[in-house]
Amino acid sequence: MRSLRPWAALCAAAALALLTTPLTPASSPAAASPPHGPAFATDSARAALARLLPRHVSQFTLVPVSRPASGDWFSVSGRAGHVRVRGTSPAVILSGVNWYLKYTAKVDIGWPGHSTAKLPRILPAPAGTVRRQASVPHRFALNDTDDGYSGAYRDWASYEKQIDLLALHGANEVFVQMGADAVYYETLQEFGYSPQELRSWIPGPAHQPWWLMQNMSGFAGPVSERLIEDRAALGRRIAHRLRELGMTPVLPGYYGTVPPGFTDRNPGGTVVPQGQWVGFERPDWLDPRTDVFAGVAASFYRHQRELFGDSTMYKMDLLHEGGRPGNVPVPDAARAVMEALQTARPGAVWTLIGWQNNPSTQIIDAVDKSRLLIVDGLSDRYDGLDRVTTWHGAPYAFGTIPNFGGHTTVGANTAVWAERFDRWRGEPGSTLAGIAYLPEGTGGNPVAHELFAELAWRTGPVDHAAWFAAYAERRYGGPDPHAARAWELLRTGPYSMPSGTWSEAQDSLFTARPRLTATSAASWSPGAMRYDPDTVRRALAELLKVAPALRTTDAYRFDLVDVARQALANRSRSLLPEIKAAYDAGDLSRFRAGAAEWKADMALLDRLLATDARFLLGPWLADARSWGRTGAERDAAEFDARSILTTWGHRSGSDSGGLRDYANREWSGLVSDFYARRWTTYLDSLDTALVTGRPPAAIDWFALENAWNQRHDPYPDEPSGDAMTTATAVLDALPAPAPSVPAASGTAR
Repeated sequence: MRSLRPWAALCAAAALALLTTPLTPASSPAAASPPHGPAFATDSARAALARLLPRHVSQFTLVPVSRPASGDWFSVSGRAGHVRVRGTSPAVILSGVNWYLKYTAKVDIGWPGHSTAKLPRILPAPAGTVRRQASVPHRFALNDTDDGYSGAYRDWASYEKQIDLLALHGANEVFVQMGADAVYYETLQEFGYSPQELRSWIPGPAHQPWWLMQNMSGFAGPVSERLIEDRAALGRRIAHRLRELGMTPVLPGYYGTVPPGFTDRNPGGTVVPQGQWVGFERPDWLDPRTDVFAGVAASFYRHQRELFGDSTMYKMDLLHEGGRPGNVPVPDAARAVMEALQTARPGAVWTLIGWQNNPSTQIIDAVDKSRLLIVDGLSDRYDGLDRVTTWHGAPYAFGTIPNFGGHTTVGANTAVWAERFDRWRGEPGSTLAGIAYLPEGTGGNPVAHELFAELAWRTGPVDHAAWFAAYAERRYGGPDPHAARAWELLRTGPYSMPSGTWSEAQDSLFTARPRLTATSAASWSPGAMRYDPDTVRRALAELLKVAPALRTTDAYRFDLVDVARQALANRSRSLLPEIKAAYDAGDLSRFRAGAAEWKADMALLDRLLATDARFLLGPWLADARSWGRTGAERDAAEFDARSILTTWGHRSGSDSGGLRDYANREWSGLVSDFYARRWTTYLDSLDTALVTGRPPAAIDWFALENAWNQRHDPYPDEPSGDAMTTATAVLDALPAPAPSVPAASGTAR
């Protein structure tokens, strides 16, 4: 197999001029971006508007303005049919357009779901001039895991839409890992590794995020050189589009990950074995103090520049999730990593995630804090946090991980955001310098994304109830009392979960590996309801009463399916204990009734999900196969895409490591053909046990699950059925809550 070098060289000359255009200034996270002139083109913003609002783009005038020392701002003015939006970058201008759409035109472009079909032919006039100033310079988006859990095999159209939506919602820094495998591939060939060795070391694309975090390697490989090339080409296109919009592509930095046998090939390149990560052998860590490290880092950044251009921000986390420093002093390692970065990219910001014990104060104190930005994943999860003290005054972004593994569950700690962000930002000595939206998988919980993104454009606390009331009106393109009541119920239920332990809601037990004692599907998900489930059931009832004229919107269809899905998923948590009680009592009739309801609910759930393309398994698998050039490559990509949802990895990681069902989600096809098959196998074995009086037959779950991973049968990629009819059937299938009993007077018994 040939090296990427000739291919990269051909591309570099043509692309480098575009790729190295000035980035959004972000030289210091502790201070506002320096001023820059208005000499930027608005073509990229107008092109995005043409994609988002093709019927109305001509009614917008987009005006570039200088960015003052105080940071980004936009304004909206004009008259009916002639809306003028000014902003300090193309992306900021789009944020101004979005503010107009939400608060003047009163429609929504969510992630996902939109109500723009309700826009009038002539856009309404803004009420005077509205001006919004960004309250923080950093508006960071995307978790390290996003490519794995949101879809490693997406095409350019999908990424283009994601970038449009991020710009529309105010993001100005986006993590880009697509194509990082090409950088490692090119770099390590200079240090004694053959192309074949490296292609076996690099995991399949769906698992690459954890390889980049130094957690594992090789699984679902080997990858082909053509796949590496194609990923690099897409990554380059993503980075370039972000730059066109005035957004910063945050690229992976180099901190020492190497393949096996590095020291043998590179004397003086001392490595520290990193042990295991939930059942996987971790890659070795090259001691950053060595001259060899400096050479590898220089090569890495050189190849990265050739492929993707430069950036001002680089993401990397030393000793992530249990990494071992060995005999390497962590401060010395941090200084060496920072020195390599600054040598290659003077003035660049080292970005780290705030997660578990990361980052260590040994890292923070060893380097120039003005060149750090910590994107906190736990700002809303725990109480009693003091990020200024914990991180010794390093700049940080208030962040949230409201979704783990791409779960389809609804809910977030939005009330915590509404109060805590503004309070932390205004505290004396605050080093809060941004927001960071960090779900492990995107494409769900649109209300959460919209509220969180808006924090950066407000200068005071959010009125939680009023914000949700306004959202209910624009989400479907008009006022409706039933929509208002539905969203008030959702606000007080899944979207008012408290901090203290969790930042996401519980997952569905339909997606759990079968057992009567199951309390979660993923090993690290909440083990109980985090809100009153009746709020979702009642919200579904209200959504079904929304005026017919508003039901035609894309946003309504998505929300209806999503809320009905959640109501049925919540039923799994009350039904399973009923089934267990019947089994424990040896009551065959009651057990069979419960098992029949469980199976019927799962069948109904799959029919519901089939009515909306965003809840289909088919496109996920078709996307994966589309990247292959041969039958073997297509099959390998499909295994990669299937396994990340189910077993996640090999038997050890899946079973003893606890990774199975980490990325569980309720999608049509996955429910009917994977989750329901597991539960049917299990419930039937319990039925036989009750009839025969013998213990249930042992089931090798991993073997059953991995057999599904190896399959290649297709699934529909177009929706079928009627969402309204099926959601109504869901409501009818749910038991009504028991009536509340008034408290008795007198002494309690």
